[in-house]
Amino acid sequence: MERVRLDTDVLVIGGGTAGCFCALTVAEHSSFEVLIAEKAFVKRSGCLAAGVNAINAYIGKGETEASFVDYVKKDSEGIVREDLVFSIAKGLNRVTRKIESLGLTILKDEKGEYVGRGKRSIKINGENIKPILAEAVTSKERISILERVQIVDYILANDEVIGAIGFSLADNKLYEIFAKAVVCATGGAAGIYKPNNPQFSRHKMWYSPFNTGAGYGMGIRAGAEMTGFEMRFIALRCKDTIAPTGTIAQGVKAEQVNSKGEAYVSKYGKATTYMRLYATVRENMEGRGPCYLKTVGVTEDQEKELFKAYLNMAPAQALKWAENHTGPSSENVEIEGTEPYIVGGHTASGYWIDNNRKTTLKGLYAAGDVAGGSPKKYVTGCFVEGEIAAQSIIREIQNKEISDIHLDEKDVAYIHKFYSNKEGSYTYEEIEEAMQKVMDEYAGGISQGYGYSSDKLKIASKRIDELIELSDSLSANDSNDLGKIWDVIDRLFVAKVLIQHLEARKETRWRCYQENKDYPDKDDNHFLKYVNSIYKEGKVNVFYRELIGRDDIYEHKY
Repeated sequence: MERVRLDTDVLVIGGGTAGCFCALTVAEHSSFEVLIAEKAFVKRSGCLAAGVNAINAYIGKGETEASFVDYVKKDSEGIVREDLVFSIAKGLNRVTRKIESLGLTILKDEKGEYVGRGKRSIKINGENIKPILAEAVTSKERISILERVQIVDYILANDEVIGAIGFSLADNKLYEIFAKAVVCATGGAAGIYKPNNPQFSRHKMWYSPFNTGAGYGMGIRAGAEMTGFEMRFIALRCKDTIAPTGTIAQGVKAEQVNSKGEAYVSKYGKATTYMRLYATVRENMEGRGPCYLKTVGVTEDQEKELFKAYLNMAPAQALKWAENHTGPSSENVEIEGTEPYIVGGHTASGYWIDNNRKTTLKGLYAAGDVAGGSPKKYVTGCFVEGEIAAQSIIREIQNKEISDIHLDEKDVAYIHKFYSNKEGSYTYEEIEEAMQKVMDEYAGGISQGYGYSSDKLKIASKRIDELIELSDSLSANDSNDLGKIWDVIDRLFVAKVLIQHLEARKETRWRCYQENKDYPDKDDNHFLKYVNSIYKEGKVNVFYRELIGRDDIYEHKY
């Protein structure tokens, strides 16, 4: 591979929600040069690629920054970084106004006020939110964008991240990028578990199928501290289409009912995000399924609005209605759970960071879905984290120089060695499918009602280690193959860490998300704390940290 060295002040890995906003903030508030490395195309990449129909993290009327923290803490059963959530809450409305000024249409009433969809949610016409963000980024002279480049590892020197290595998916180039500061904004991880739409429909899932846990994988291998992987996210969605249910539940106030027409969520406890899922799983397991969102009887105008909303955001649901010559007014919408995902925007999985979004690796920041500790940040919360990271970087690198280190061929050979491997017994697709089968059956996937046991996790751990070893012998014919191989490797490392986190929380704190069959009850006396880990010399070392309050000041000690 042709080796290309690039130097920049700030390297942003991932041109999605948080990455773009971080780059934009640096460009608008300093004279530093920013390089965004994106494995796809910034205009339509990441979780916002297909658009979104609401801003789901907003401080609405009657709400405060403190009440937002209380809501997140309550919904997450107390296991949140209150300091991080509070810092996000303080910026939510500001970044909302910022994206509106860039061209996003936010619906308003006759008084000119935002139309609410709930206490913390407002309606938008967001099918073009990513192109709007991409246009803002590309218009800045000091921002360069390197597209179709897959970053796979950090460059470290003296325990500090000084850059990253990746390769082009379009030609035969290996990039060595050096920077004064590096921001990881690659998103969370999909594809770890066997999907509920397998084979040719396997990419019809809740989370972006192209978010492979690359940022997690890089951090794990480099020895960064990780947190909250056991707090998985499992979405409650419209069956088969995997379209959002919140659009119906909040849009027309539809309640969840079983096959007998009975509302069932309340009998399982408070209607938290995970409990709505758990209640649905239990109803199906006990023979009262299928379960639905009760939409029969909605008005003609409401039905039109639902069709419009789904055409903007999840066309498969509108097409399903059309194909069956039906609609929500005449047929209830069947619902089901997805496979589990590891994502720090909805739950708390990710890098352990301080309030400035610094990771435990000096020189490396994390923002958005890849950053842990702060659930329910959604789009605007990711914007805020990108902004916070950028502001910290501007302060930190004023007098810093780019490293003059030069890598030898032996330093990068492991990345493209797969070109030299002889065609082996397995393909990357077969390794990935084996991983998904293992995780589904032994680490709490759909087939197990999301439950797991210590004995099953031991089997999962052994099998994942075997697959990591097998992945070393995979063979690549071109850069596309090489990219897929590294996708599998990153997912395997996420799975390895996840298994140890699930094992370490010897309780059940979040039904379905973390359903420990050996310990079916919540245990505040012993586990009202964070489960963290550091990977070193092939082993995931798990430990616990005490809770951090909203007014606490936490800083890393490098």
